[in-house]
Amino acid sequence: MRIDGKCHCGNIAFRLNWPGEATSIAARACGCGFCIKHGGVWTSNPAAASRVSVSGRAAVSEYEFGTKTATFHVCARCGAVPFVSSRIGDRLYAVVNVNAFEGVDPTTIVRTGSNFDGEAVQDRLARRARNWIGDVRVGDFV
Repeated sequence: MRIDGKCHCGNIAFRLNWPGEATSIAARACGCGFCIKHGGVWTSNPAAASRVSVSGRAAVSEYEFGTKTATFHVCARCGAVPFVSSRIGDRLYAVVNVNAFEGVDPTTIVRTGSNFDGEAVQDRLARRARNWIGDVRVGDFV
């Protein structure tokens, strides 16, 4: 199943190739201050592939905080955060924000809360390597 998403102005867009038909999509509403303030509700599937396209790279702000192991890609034009990436070894992993989805029936998204405060850095990276999208490429796809 193909899922397209983008920030509000369209500067940052992604195409997510989700294996099979997703009758429900698990999404995690992160409890950290940044995600709460930016509407971060994330989903991933380790068997999925994601392609990210940026129209104006100068209008993208990359924000890291806390452990500095994840990069929040913020559109400087509209303020939306459509995806987060994490480089683990030589591989780029990502989660995408379900609030950036285009044309997805919102009733298929099952939202739950999450909080990773106090998680050790190595445990955090191992969890991401298991659960985040592991086939991520940034470039032109449109």
